[in-house]
Amino acid sequence: MMPKLLSIQTARARRVQIDGRSVLTAIHKQPVTGRVEVSAMGLAGDEQADLSVHGGLSKAVYAYPAEHFPFWRAVRTKSGLTDIDDALPFGSLGENLTLQGVLETEVWIGDMLKFAHCALRVTEPRQPCYKFNAAMGFSGASKTMAVSGCCGFYLAVDKAGTLSAGETFELQAGPRRLNISDSFKAKMFKHLR
Repeated sequence: MMPKLLSIQTARARRVQIDGRSVLTAIHKQPVTGRVEVSAMGLAGDEQADLSVHGGLSKAVYAYPAEHFPFWRAVRTKSGLTDIDDALPFGSLGENLTLQGVLETEVWIGDMLKFAHCALRVTEPRQPCYKFNAAMGFSGASKTMAVSGCCGFYLAVDKAGTLSAGETFELQAGPRRLNISDSFKAKMFKHLR
């Protein structure tokens, strides 16, 4: 079965309170319907608040496997979270694209996601930050991502065009030197020592 784009999410940057300070973020992604324009800098209607760590040509779009959502729901339940949305809808992890059928162990830096009307190239794994803790509702979320390897990956736009939720895509092999999972482990090893 071909991998599938289940959902598309975008957000405008806005100020939120995190640990008693006002922080600009666009992590709170909301689903969009219909065809979405994709340009070199990302999806129409989407912003990145901190361009030193998100966005730009090599991190224009953030993709996340839908297969990890049951894990995060279970983790949040174990953390005793009762005052936030237990459903954990797509976009809750800050992802632009929620994908089915591609995991970090199967995706390599340089691979292409070939859609009918655009092409996206895998560039690197996501690295969690304090904003992820706030979005997930518990302070150990970033560490949980680091330990589990459920990180998702950034994409560069090699061919601008449009995307639509529900469409399938082809995962076309790149040089296959480093997969997302191994790259993430190497980056996180420094932070977990």
